[in-house]
Amino acid sequence: MRYLVRERVFGIGEDFWVEDEDGERAFLVDGKALRLRETFELKDRAGNVLAVVRKKAVSLRDTMRVERDGEVMVTVREKRFTPMRKVYRAELATGEELEIRGDLVGKEYDIEHDGRRLARVSRKWFRVRDAYAVDVEQPDADPVMLIAIAVCVDRLMESEDDGTLE
Repeated sequence: MRYLVRERVFGIGEDFWVEDEDGERAFLVDGKALRLRETFELKDRAGNVLAVVRKKAVSLRDTMRVERDGEVMVTVREKRFTPMRKVYRAELATGEELEIRGDLVGKEYDIEHDGRRLARVSRKWFRVRDAYAVDVEQPDADPVMLIAIAVCVDRLMESEDDGTLE
């Protein structure tokens, strides 16, 4: 299943819909205003909160967390000791790790687990300039988690450019 995500519109109080490959609204990314730290809620069409994405309050490196039902589901941060290119990792609550590698700036990257691609993030499928796709490739993969990870990577990459998460 492929989902269309708008890029660089993330900000406090900003909301947008993530659409599925048929152009139907699938998830709402709801930017929460008046919070001490950057927070987004990923909701279904009925308004039920499926995940909460927030910047970690205190961290040596920019870090974002994805929570489900009040529990941390995944933590996303830049991987250490990758001098030639940017690589992010997403550490699951189970201790497992997902690798996020490719052209992060150009929105052409993979989210992998043990060498198996779970999702491909790409803007090449869309003519819309400020959008990219999250193509969930494995039927057992959690699209909510993968979209939330893409939102984290997008926000972390943007913060490097403008210094907003420092």
